[in-house]
Amino acid sequence: MRWIVLLMIGLSGYAQAAPLPDCTLTSLDGGESRQLREIQQGKVLYVDFWASWCTSCAHAFKFLNDLESDLQDRGFAVIGVNLDENRTDAENFLERFPPRFTVLADAEAQCAKDFGVQGMPASYLIDRTGEVRYRHLGFRSGDADELRRAIEKLVAEPSPDG
Repeated sequence: MRWIVLLMIGLSGYAQAAPLPDCTLTSLDGGESRQLREIQQGKVLYVDFWASWCTSCAHAFKFLNDLESDLQDRGFAVIGVNLDENRTDAENFLERFPPRFTVLADAEAQCAKDFGVQGMPASYLIDRTGEVRYRHLGFRSGDADELRRAIEKLVAEPSPDG
């Protein structure tokens, strides 16, 4: 499946809370499967759908690396979800832009469909209870402050288990 990049600058904001889709992702080599809900487990999760041909995705990786480093001790994690049809394309991209966060694959793009991904990168911010609270399409350097504020807000919310 080839994705068409949609120029929808500014399509971001707080979404009406919706439950985290129950989708399965795999390691890039296809060896290990993981449920997204199991990964979330009380964390604030930033799910970022990306592909190797997406230039904005490359720009977002530095921001995502910084987020993971700065906030992981506060119950925050970044999951990069690759949508490339060819694993080698994804691996080459990751060599050029090494992530310090977890990268998984959505080979059949079912998770992307469940989230309603319309372009790339597409990011979704999930709160500690497993609700999708924020979505953002695209990435420009000016987006970083807005995204960080939304993340900081959710990270500051109390954990549902006390």
